[in-house]
Amino acid sequence: MLVDDNPDDNFFHEREIKKDHLEATVVVKNSGTEALEYLKSKKDIERLPPDLIFLDINMPGMNGWEFLEEYSLLDNKFQSDVLIIMLTTSDNPDDEERTRTWSNVSDYITKPLTKEKMKVIVDKYFKLPEH
Repeated sequence: MLVDDNPDDNFFHEREIKKDHLEATVVVKNSGTEALEYLKSKKDIERLPPDLIFLDINMPGMNGWEFLEEYSLLDNKFQSDVLIIMLTTSDNPDDEERTRTWSNVSDYITKPLTKEKMKVIVDKYFKLPEH
């Protein structure tokens, strides 16, 4: 899931994700509020929680920090199955440090999401152990 108010970033990042991961389903939400509504929705039984949420910090209405506050109120089991990575233009060390205070945020990367950054994420968080 991409949670970002910038349609150009969402287009580029979705395309980047699908380049090497054609089987990936990318859900794009343009605000933290939209993303929370989607995550809370129970009407579609077949809707699985996302494996990964790329979350922007600076968005109008509900920013990334406010999203995390609301997200932390969701069912703990649900939260434990979802990886959250802050994907932002902010290279402010204070934002990166603040990210570390959220136990449900796994990483902090700056835009743009590139093939190389996707490879690092997949290798770090999604590679199956070798037998």
